[in-house]
Amino acid sequence: MNNIASWIWVLIPLAAIGIAPFRMWLRLKEKQLDRQSDLAAEKAAQYASHTAELEQRVRVLEQIVTDRGFDTAAQIEALRSTPARKTEESVR
Repeated sequence: MNNIASWIWVLIPLAAIGIAPFRMWLRLKEKQLDRQSDLAAEKAAQYASHTAELEQRVRVLEQIVTDRGFDTAAQIEALRSTPARKTEESVR
């Protein structure tokens, strides 16, 4: 019994000394988690911004299609292909 009591007085200071590295390790892990969460929040903001840009582009495309812009584009393409047909017919 006396042997155990003498070891307790040795183990208590050793435990106190061993807590310091453990605390430092915990602080390091906390900083790593903070940085990871900051990066995740930044990526989420970038994705949200990119999604908003894509939504805006889709709105513009919908407006072009519904506002006869599609017909205008088809007419432009028809005009582009017309000179090529004339050139092919003149070669024959």
